[in-house]
Amino acid sequence: MYARRRRAYFLMMGICLVLFVSAWAFVRIWSVPAAIAMCVVALVIPPVAAIVANRRGPEDRWWDEKDGDGNGPGGEGRGGGRTPPRDRRR
Repeated sequence: MYARRRRAYFLMMGICLVLFVSAWAFVRIWSVPAAIAMCVVALVIPPVAAIVANRRGPEDRWWDEKDGDGNGPGGEGRGGGRTPPRDRRR
C-alpha cells in the first residue's frame, strides 16, 4: 500500500545517496573506474524509485474508476463527480 511504496522509495533514495557520497569520498582513492561505476548505478536509481513509488497497487482505487455507488468520475449519479464541500460558516 502507500506506506510500503513510500518506504521503498526512501530506501532506494538512501542507497543512491550512500553510493554517490561513498564513491567520491573514499572509493575514488583506490579506484576511479569503480567510483564512476557506482555513480552510474546511483544515476539509475532515482527514476526507478519514482516508478516504484507511483505504481498502482492491486487494492488502490484509480482516478478514473467508478466507486461502488456509481458516483465516481464518469459515473451517472449526482453529476458524475464528487460532491462539493459544505460551507461551515453557517
